[in-house]
Amino acid sequence: MEQTEEYQDTDRDGRQAKDVEKMRKFPQRSGLNPVQEPRAVGGSSRRLCAEAERGVTYEELKELKKSSVVHIDVRERWEVDRDGKIPASINIPLKELVEALQMDPTDFRELYNQKMPAKSDHVVFSCFAGSRSKQALNFATSLGFSRVQHFPGGFEEWAKREHPEKK
Repeated sequence: MEQTEEYQDTDRDGRQAKDVEKMRKFPQRSGLNPVQEPRAVGGSSRRLCAEAERGVTYEELKELKKSSVVHIDVRERWEVDRDGKIPASINIPLKELVEALQMDPTDFRELYNQKMPAKSDHVVFSCFAGSRSKQALNFATSLGFSRVQHFPGGFEEWAKREHPEKK
């Protein structure tokens, strides 16, 4: 459902207009699902080849983490709480990612305790085993991020080689 500037009393899921406003400001704190679902980016075989080239290996990720790369883990919070995380990664669940990458930088810092990545920053996405991180890469590309990659091995591969950081 497309949202307009003027809200009816409830949307198609029965959410009150005040809840929709709260969700737009801080969706992860509202306990509600985002109003605008992310849309996947269509592609051609050429684009698929380009995406394959955007994957990083474990060794490449370790090297990148020594520089100013922004590493975003798109697993759910309960997964990070249960299993731990790759050090120096920011947890932004996939369902929040599109909205988070379009937030006001002050709100982003408040919610994630990190500086919001610029569209020109080098960003690497990870998840558990590569599926969600690839979706995240596509979402970020569709928003204009130009230096994005993903770690197909995900947390699963990292945890086999390193001890994860616990919260």
